[in-house]
Amino acid sequence: MEQVKIPGKNEVVPITIEDIGADGEGIGKVHGFTLFVKDAVVGDELLVKVMKTKKTYGYARIEQIVTPSPYRVNPRCEIASKCGGCQIQQLSYEEQLRYKQNKVLNCLKRIGGIENPPMEPIVGMENPYYYRNKAQFPVGKRTDGEVVIGFYAGRTHSIIDTAKCHIGDESTEPLIACIRNFLKQENISIYDEESHQGLVRHILLRVGFTTKELMICVVINGKELPASDKLIKQILACPNLPKDFRVTSICLNKNTKKTNVILGEEIIPLYGPTYITDYIGDIKYQISPLSFYQVNPVQTKKLYELALDYTDLTGNELVWDLYCGIGTISLFLAQKAKMVYGVEIIPQAIEDAKSNAKLNDINNAEFFVGAAEEVLPKQYQLSGGKIYADVIVVDPPRKGCDESLLETIVAMEPKRIVYVSCDPATLARDLKYLIEHGYDLKKVRPVDQFPHSVHVESVTLLTRRNEL
Repeated sequence: MEQVKIPGKNEVVPITIEDIGADGEGIGKVHGFTLFVKDAVVGDELLVKVMKTKKTYGYARIEQIVTPSPYRVNPRCEIASKCGGCQIQQLSYEEQLRYKQNKVLNCLKRIGGIENPPMEPIVGMENPYYYRNKAQFPVGKRTDGEVVIGFYAGRTHSIIDTAKCHIGDESTEPLIACIRNFLKQENISIYDEESHQGLVRHILLRVGFTTKELMICVVINGKELPASDKLIKQILACPNLPKDFRVTSICLNKNTKKTNVILGEEIIPLYGPTYITDYIGDIKYQISPLSFYQVNPVQTKKLYELALDYTDLTGNELVWDLYCGIGTISLFLAQKAKMVYGVEIIPQAIEDAKSNAKLNDINNAEFFVGAAEEVLPKQYQLSGGKIYADVIVVDPPRKGCDESLLETIVAMEPKRIVYVSCDPATLARDLKYLIEHGYDLKKVRPVDQFPHSVHVESVTLLTRRNEL
């Protein structure tokens, strides 16, 4: 057995990358000591410089690629290694999909204790670029006073000045160029995080991929934007927008709090409505700056179609959709269910859900405001244990479901549970509970919602043990 030797700080050592960590970093060993190496790919033979060590592991950065991995590719984006958005753009897309499939599989085995998970092949993208329908650009100033608009460098609030993003919609670059020119020409003050002074904080862009509608929302530390009429004219005359795309909404978002939260609660219209519209399948949605809406419409349609398929609805079922957001999954399900009840903690999201139901003439969906882990148990108790569901769909945040919610779900004895997850670790934990309390795991299918990042979604089907 090799004796573990801890390398010194700043020491340059050879290493072969054998695995990828949860955050996309390469993992290898030097004299039995584990090093995490940013931007490294499985199969890379490298010289790395040790930056920091702990008792059992450390961190290093690439000094030289001695022999590149067969899975290594040149990132399209020149700031990919600096930006915090794309952690694995240097990995071939085929290998990205394999990595994400294994990430879900390994979590199910290691955390869920599921020996042979019924995994189906991951759903990838034909073109894993230019897929995002939303972009948030922080605005700042350099020491020389020049305006910078771009993205935060990984794990910092230092802005990398750029308008181009290879996973963002292609309307982004010309729109940001137009706004940048306006800020310079009108000498608009720029927000400073430390002093809490200055006006313009962020630029939010939203795109309707189906409708071709564009929204520009300027986040301000104040009540109004000087020369906003000039901004409107410049945006409406913006050259080089993709064919058929048109700006239909320009608005301000007021955020005067000293906070890292990007958006405030107040929307001030400047041009057009304070929303755009878009479709997922046949369902139309109104999307405001504050709406939670999946950022990859191509994959979202596949994700929701999978969820709908797993529910196996015939038109007679009562369905609860927990963590329903603006009703995206609820309205999808309502097309084939007898009744759908949606639950979401954000009041504005529920208002959006109700509006979207009305927009689509859907009358068999009802929505509740509140935390799912509070609303469902309370409704169940108030009914004396009489409310039930044929199918329960959950799409929780990364923390997964509270055990109190899982207890109520089990008590309601739905025939099927469809779990849409954005975190394989909490998915595995929650599946373990459900399997131990009377449910069989039938299908798990990962979906690549975020190419070039380490994140992976998945759709899972469970059925009651005394059912088919």
